[in-house]
Amino acid sequence: MNDSRPADAAPRGFVEKALNWIEVAGNKLPDPAVLFVIALVITWILSALLAPVQFSDINPRTGEPLRVINQLDPQNLVTFMTGMVNTFVTFAPLGVVLVALLGVGVAEHSGFINAGLKQMLQFTPAKLLTPMLTLVAIVSHTAADAGYVLVIPLGGVIFYAAGRHPLAGIAAAFAGVSGGFSANFIPSGIDPLLANFTQPAAQILDADYMVNPLCNIFFTGISSVLVIAVVWFITDRIIEPRLRGTAVDGDPEEMPKMETLGPKEKRALTISNVVVLLLVAALVAIMLPANSAVRDPGTGELTTFGAPLMQMIVPLIFIFFLVPGIVYGFLSGTFQTHKDVIKGMSHAMETMGYYMVMAFCAALFTYAFGQSNIGALIAIKGAAALEALSLPGEVTLVGIIFLSAVVNLLVGSASAKWALLAPIFVPILMGVGLSPELTQAAYRVGDSSTNIITPLMPYFPLIVVFCTRYVKNTGIGTVVSLMLPYSVALLILWTAFLVLYWLIGIPLGLQAGYVYPPVG
Repeated sequence: MNDSRPADAAPRGFVEKALNWIEVAGNKLPDPAVLFVIALVITWILSALLAPVQFSDINPRTGEPLRVINQLDPQNLVTFMTGMVNTFVTFAPLGVVLVALLGVGVAEHSGFINAGLKQMLQFTPAKLLTPMLTLVAIVSHTAADAGYVLVIPLGGVIFYAAGRHPLAGIAAAFAGVSGGFSANFIPSGIDPLLANFTQPAAQILDADYMVNPLCNIFFTGISSVLVIAVVWFITDRIIEPRLRGTAVDGDPEEMPKMETLGPKEKRALTISNVVVLLLVAALVAIMLPANSAVRDPGTGELTTFGAPLMQMIVPLIFIFFLVPGIVYGFLSGTFQTHKDVIKGMSHAMETMGYYMVMAFCAALFTYAFGQSNIGALIAIKGAAALEALSLPGEVTLVGIIFLSAVVNLLVGSASAKWALLAPIFVPILMGVGLSPELTQAAYRVGDSSTNIITPLMPYFPLIVVFCTRYVKNTGIGTVVSLMLPYSVALLILWTAFLVLYWLIGIPLGLQAGYVYPPVG
């Protein structure tokens, strides 16, 4: 890379050394799916060793002395084997992800998502290019991983077209898509996905505890403003000035270009957007009547756990992508027959093969861990230790955030990490009076902040490829050196923001408090 800035040599050397250490350490870890298998075996062995031990601790779920259940007992093994299929197919996160992605797959395959994002970016004033790109990156979370393969390369395209350094555009988009992964004011699949891990973790201590899928929606929505501000400042004031000495020496013929939408695509997009508005209007019309079928039959509320509306979030995500996606596909010409719709769904499912393998292993571990009572034992002992330390709640929460951030450097999948950490973090913090919803919010901050500096994140190599289209000698160290300021700033400022948010008492989301047991 042509770089005339000798002052960067030391920082780059430090970053690459740190990166090499992380990469070596991360490569020594098994695949996340295998980690769950190892955790399952460890659970079995620990349950057999701890089953004879008499604990004086009281199980808060039963009111009786806590007892670890031996999962290697023949009868328990038979139950495990006979229920294996049901354990997998009823694993809550599995259905959540697959159903949501069926609709998103159609919208992506038809070109609806692509066209919408391009139109948003094309009409943005030059001075607002960075915040608008970041906003689009945040909104792209609703479409699962579409932001990685669409918004990030578009960031380079629009910055280059505007006469700005394309790597700055890629960095800003990457920071918004991945660093701000848990910032979004629009409900997305990640909300019910994480909640479906948080709820069974909370039920280790409280069998009746329920977690609303949108328990963090207010916090993640307001966090969008913070993420946009951080990315805007760092991109314009730190990253772009640092890139002034970096020549754009990519092959002009291979550099992506911003293609404008043709009349046919614009018409299709307009009509599809009208369809979205009609769907919103129809949903509002259904919600308004006092005797609406989507209201809680007991209380008449829309946001209680008994309200069908709260149980329809994932199907609504499916419909709100499926219908306009189909309309756009046929009007734009990308769909010719109904077979193209099915092809879009099929392609989305093809990309989920690994996730289903991981979900199978996670489901078996989650079942055994819950049945063994080891989670309850760790929670009760951990809560006692935390109580003995007498740390302020804010300090405990910050510790959870930074621990999540460190774990994220080695285990990339947000759902895989939370499946492992939720059964430990959630009950422990419940034991010292902090709500599961607050613990989940803390995890999301730590998990998002370090996504952009770990090469173990599945899409990290793709970002390097995007950069090499403009700067040929771009390497992993180059990308990490670009993203490190975003990561550090997000981790520190977002952590402080959550603590301040908590102290002010702004609601985290629907039916989400800060304390356990809930007040009122």
